[in-house]
Amino acid sequence: MAEATRGFGYWAVALLALIMMIFGLPILAGGVWLITLGGSWYYALAGLGLIASAFFLFRRSMTGVWIYLLTFAGTLVWALWEAGLDGWAQLPRLLAPTIVLVFVLLCIPNLRGRVGVPRGSMAAAALGIIGLGASAMVLTSVQYASTIAQEAPTPGPDAPLPPLPETVVETQYVALETGVDWPAYGGTHAALRYSPLTQITKENVGSLEQIWEFRTGDLPENDEPFGNQNTPVKVGDRLYLCSALNKISALDAATGAEFWTYDPQTPTDAIGYNASCRGLVYFEDTTASAGTLCAARVVNLTHDARMIALDTETGQLCPDFGNGGIVNLLEGIGDTAPGFYAPTSPPTLVRDVLVVGSQVSDGQTREAPSGVIRGYNAVTGDLDWAWDMGRPGEKGLPPEGEVYTPGTPNVWTIASGDDELGLVYLPMGNSAVDYWGGDRSEAENTYSTAIVALDVETGDVAWSYQTVHYDIWDYDLGGQGSLIDFPTPDGPVPAIIMPSKQAQFYILNRATGEPLVNIEERPAPTGGVEPERLSPTQPFVTDFPNLMKPDLTEKDMWGTTPLDQLWCRIQFRQAAYDGVYTPPTVDRPWIQYPGYNGGVDWGGVAIDPEKGIMITNYNDMPNYNQLVPREEVDALGILPITDPNYDAEAGGGSHGSISPQAMSPYGIRVNAGWRVPFTGLLCKQPPYGGIAAIDINTREVLWDRPFGSARKNGPFGLPTMLPIDIGTPNNGGGVITASGLFFIAAATDDILRAIDIETGEEIWQVELPAGGQATPMTYEAGGRQIVVINAGGHDFMETPIGDYFIAYALPAEESQ
Repeated sequence: MAEATRGFGYWAVALLALIMMIFGLPILAGGVWLITLGGSWYYALAGLGLIASAFFLFRRSMTGVWIYLLTFAGTLVWALWEAGLDGWAQLPRLLAPTIVLVFVLLCIPNLRGRVGVPRGSMAAAALGIIGLGASAMVLTSVQYASTIAQEAPTPGPDAPLPPLPETVVETQYVALETGVDWPAYGGTHAALRYSPLTQITKENVGSLEQIWEFRTGDLPENDEPFGNQNTPVKVGDRLYLCSALNKISALDAATGAEFWTYDPQTPTDAIGYNASCRGLVYFEDTTASAGTLCAARVVNLTHDARMIALDTETGQLCPDFGNGGIVNLLEGIGDTAPGFYAPTSPPTLVRDVLVVGSQVSDGQTREAPSGVIRGYNAVTGDLDWAWDMGRPGEKGLPPEGEVYTPGTPNVWTIASGDDELGLVYLPMGNSAVDYWGGDRSEAENTYSTAIVALDVETGDVAWSYQTVHYDIWDYDLGGQGSLIDFPTPDGPVPAIIMPSKQAQFYILNRATGEPLVNIEERPAPTGGVEPERLSPTQPFVTDFPNLMKPDLTEKDMWGTTPLDQLWCRIQFRQAAYDGVYTPPTVDRPWIQYPGYNGGVDWGGVAIDPEKGIMITNYNDMPNYNQLVPREEVDALGILPITDPNYDAEAGGGSHGSISPQAMSPYGIRVNAGWRVPFTGLLCKQPPYGGIAAIDINTREVLWDRPFGSARKNGPFGLPTMLPIDIGTPNNGGGVITASGLFFIAAATDDILRAIDIETGEEIWQVELPAGGQATPMTYEAGGRQIVVINAGGHDFMETPIGDYFIAYALPAEESQ
């Protein structure tokens, strides 16, 4: 038998065999471990095949090729059985084995036995080429099939209902309308995120061009968490916006030229979760004479808990508002650490009352600042009322020396309001310790993670509806409720549509709180560390589409190679998981799916009231969590933000891997998104985010597809630049126009898109200079329809940080 010389071919075969042995050993060991956990047998068998193939390749024997061909054939059959023709699912199953197959086939000329058995060599090569073709076919078949829900909703009304009527409220208060203007964060305080403008159409949107850019100058100097998410407001010829550190600017809406900027000098140590100013409020005082100072004003909240009112014309403080134009929101809250009580969302204006909530940093201590909701007179800044659920019947400031009830559920996001009914609709958060509730009060258990309607004249609760019972999952309501006239067989009913992090849509009569869809209490998982306190059931909407996906299985685990997919499968088998609402555990991790970032988060939904179409983007990611005993948390030196020795680097900050949850039995370790430690990719297979349209009249999903491309995502934080819709994490919402377009950024690929609302087809895009985790808006100025987006980035979403506001419009000659 001829001996191969020890040239390049000899050493190439030896190197390949060594690599196969290096990977085969942990795959075999991990595969055996997975079997003991009740998982798939494939990895142990594949690892054994790799090792055996490597052994014979070391010996330069054709037997090594045949063993690998057998291993690869088994891999191909197994992969198709588990995941079918889903290209993304097949990536970790087939890509690395296929690459190895190529190199194994290239080794054939350098192996013993090749000269004596040429037919066998040719047969092996032929079989290998067939395997390569089959693998390539599977890997390139990416499925974009729409997944609607875990179980299909029952059909809506048999006959199509008429278009949703657009409610016009006749009141003594200034009526807000979109079109020429965009006078509130959600368009109006009804939050439809809809504009009747039609200048930009499906046919000409491809001609959009940037017409101006404005930069605020607010960028992190060190490692401060920045992530501005501002949606400006536009009234008349002016656009009003706020920066990451709460600077307020007035611009010429047509040109972007700056009229004035007010800098409140917000200190960086006041930043909570991140430096963001989602919006501000425009208000006209109908009792003031036209042209007088502050007859029209903008109101903003700062991270260090000030409410500031400025004259729209000059940018001057309103002297008759609060104390020289400023209201101290820490009054009644008490002394608190910088960044602990840090508003990031605008007030909501209803009947000339500014309704104010605040972000309170999660996971710090049970003795957190109060979640009190307060109503302030929009003219004077005086406190009209306070709703402190721990002090029922008391509407003013706490007695001297006392504070509003600590640790109660807060409203960190944006509320909506109805002037006609005089109600403000609060998307309530959770109590101060998200993942343990053993000492919550009756009021907290009633109003936590609930929609609460308050009478803005009195601050009294008009009605409430809880969307999660005994929430120990951080499933607080993040989206702004949208107010529509909802079609029912008995005619349109004034309603609120509230999206949730579980990707369900709770639709209630907004006057009474009565559900307008069927909501069924279904049994929920039991167990965890406080089984006696868990609710035995949770509410599920059954006759309106949801965007919940099927429960995870081991087959849904992902990675870039078989190794990290195996790692994720082992983690899956080690964790507690009984589907949505699996309770927190301390003895082992548990899987929370969906994770706390959604479903639907603060971007909310957008609704076309003429076509009856609702569009929303959503996340589809799990968390991998575990409670940590108090002694262990203390031993690690993880302290709450209120402790004099607090060190964010030790964990416990807004982005810390372990949060202390002081004054409770447990801290909490959260792996948001369930990421693999060495690659940074997620353990669940794509997509990680989607976008969908629902016909409100027929209660059918029109389309549902992955949202966001892989161009800025990849292993080890490296961008792949692949223009493939993998479906990325996303934050921020979109805006619908009457011409049938939906403008949205939100995804982590830094792209602003225009989407056809009837088909879901993307028909225009532009790359942004920073992350677009903000909701765009549109208006008319100078005879042109203009779309504006804040490209501020997001530290937690790992998109580039910026300070840009960018405007797009058709070329001037096409806008006439």
